[in-house]
Amino acid sequence: MAPEERAESQERAERRETIDDIDALLSSLPVEIVAAIHTLPDQESVIEVVLDLGRRPEARFPDSEVTLLEREITDKDIAHVVEHIGTFGDDNRAGIERTLHRISAIRNRNGKIVGLTCRIGRAVYGTIEIIADFVETGKSILIMGRPGIGKTTMLREAARVMADDFGKRVVVVDTSNEIAGDGDIPHPAIGKARRMQVRTPSLQHEVMIEAVENHMPQVIVIDEIGTELEAQAARTIAERGVQLIGTAHGNNLDNLMLNPTLSDLIGGIQSVTLGDEEARRRRTQKSVLERKAPPTFDVIIEIQDRERVLVHADVADTVDNLLRGDPVAPELRWRDEEGVHRSQSRPKPSPREGAAPDRFSGLVGSGSSWRMEPGWRGEAGYRPGYGGLAFPSADRTGARPGYRPGASGSWRPTRGGPSGRGSGGSEGMPGHSGPTALVDAPFVAGEIADRGPLERGSVAVPEPRAREARELTRQREWRQSAAKAIDALRVDEGTAPVNPADLVADAEALADRAVVDRAAADRAVAAGTEAAGEDGALRVTGAEGLPTLRVLPQGISRKRLEQAIRELQLPVEIVPDVDDADVVMTLRTEYKQKTPLIREAEERAMPIYVLKTNTILQMQASLTSIFALEIDPRDAALRETEEAIGLVLQHSEPVELSPQNAYIRRLQHQMAERANLVSRSRGREPYRRVRLYPDAAKSAWR
Repeated sequence: MAPEERAESQERAERRETIDDIDALLSSLPVEIVAAIHTLPDQESVIEVVLDLGRRPEARFPDSEVTLLEREITDKDIAHVVEHIGTFGDDNRAGIERTLHRISAIRNRNGKIVGLTCRIGRAVYGTIEIIADFVETGKSILIMGRPGIGKTTMLREAARVMADDFGKRVVVVDTSNEIAGDGDIPHPAIGKARRMQVRTPSLQHEVMIEAVENHMPQVIVIDEIGTELEAQAARTIAERGVQLIGTAHGNNLDNLMLNPTLSDLIGGIQSVTLGDEEARRRRTQKSVLERKAPPTFDVIIEIQDRERVLVHADVADTVDNLLRGDPVAPELRWRDEEGVHRSQSRPKPSPREGAAPDRFSGLVGSGSSWRMEPGWRGEAGYRPGYGGLAFPSADRTGARPGYRPGASGSWRPTRGGPSGRGSGGSEGMPGHSGPTALVDAPFVAGEIADRGPLERGSVAVPEPRAREARELTRQREWRQSAAKAIDALRVDEGTAPVNPADLVADAEALADRAVVDRAAADRAVAAGTEAAGEDGALRVTGAEGLPTLRVLPQGISRKRLEQAIRELQLPVEIVPDVDDADVVMTLRTEYKQKTPLIREAEERAMPIYVLKTNTILQMQASLTSIFALEIDPRDAALRETEEAIGLVLQHSEPVELSPQNAYIRRLQHQMAERANLVSRSRGREPYRRVRLYPDAAKSAWR
């Protein structure tokens, strides 16, 4: 190891210095137990000493337990410990002054102490290094994890760093004196941060509000938020602009979402009834769950072990994705001798490979009365199958877990199974056989990969129902559209197959067309009407085979309409008066206001085309529908992507594109990457679409 690396490793080890004051705790234990602890080979790793009346004493390690004495604990041993420690509070916890140790009591029905749990408190410096960037930004942070994994240790270190290194006014609300130790003088582990003790745990929420109102803090540190009143107090603190760093009961974000008492910390969950049209658009049931308010905490840290955490950098977006059933990919961070490492936060390719994306989709109700929707199909009778697909058990009574028929046209097993393409016969999938095996035809070059489960079929293919027939039709249209786009791309790149006879015919056709175009251009120049008419209306050459359409724009951009006409090369004139117009083109807002011009057009029974937005893409779609023309889906999608990229760069706000097939979505992702923007796909087929994010979202998403 180089001298520079050794120095850096030594410096990192110094930053993780551990202070436990274990001698202060051992002095309150019986002499025999202290001697047994000193004989342990790994004394520094002891986390608890357990003394139960009538049982042998034990020393607990993170992953094991060791018996200290062969004899049983007596009343005399417990009385010896109680005499040498502080007074027990209402929460049956006591401490040793100027230390971080915690002694918890177990009482019988008469209030007599019959058991003690002596936890060794340690101040570990450097634990906050793994999430230091979030602490510095001033965002409110919620730390979660199983008991004894180090939540309070990280909380204590965060208070010290914010007070000493950043010079902020930090107040620690210490309910059980676990953060800053027992006694009136706080432990040095919290630095210059101030400590407010709580007389009884039921008054913790009042002390939290009192800290904000009386002591003007910039940061409040609170441990173990566990009641509804404390969750409301935390929201009040966050709404007053104070950074809040705390811990909550639960191992991960899922536990918090399903906890009706603490769900307010992540914005709360409410049941919303959708209209018929919106439910069909989302392809879900009418009663869905949505977040009802902004989350109290901006960032959630899930501690997996002492050197490994999962980070949800945007709680609001993560909760919304979970409730919609979209995949989420929290950032994984871990620490070793070389420093802190981070994983790439990429969304998973399919919800079926994630952690049960529909686990909240069957819940209905409100408040604390969540229940499963009648008819919701769980995981009974199912087992993991080929490529993530679930196969029914022998009794065929199960149902596909968390999915409904037709819920996603692209839900399908991966070709080749989990172990690759494998070797198998023509009957069923590779590596599977029997009555439950599915028939998977070999993939043919030129076909699109978006083949739904209905087309794959089964061994005994029944007569398709009306809904399945519509699904087959949609999938066939997707393949045709994608094949057309792929062929056009090959032609543009010059990779399409070439026939010599076609080259000769194309050359002759081009020569004849050039002669015709030159003659037409000479006539247009002589007449002086190549680009504009006598009345100043826009005229486009090259579309002589179609009748001229006179359009009256109302409330839309004339310049954008002119650009749309030029790109489509259609014979369209823009007229200023309703008397000369064939159709009226307007926006939805203008049409709802019923302006005099709109009313006059309706009285004359004139066609009125209403656009959703004032964009070139909407205008082109309306014009092509009027002329009943087909437009290349790839060109339209790429034009929409270019326009969306411009909007994102100009306004720094996310923009969602129209649903496209897998090939076009890939082109859209490539365009976003070239523009240095973040892009991700969301939704399910056939409504899966790409959403573009500005550069500012990159640090929070990746």
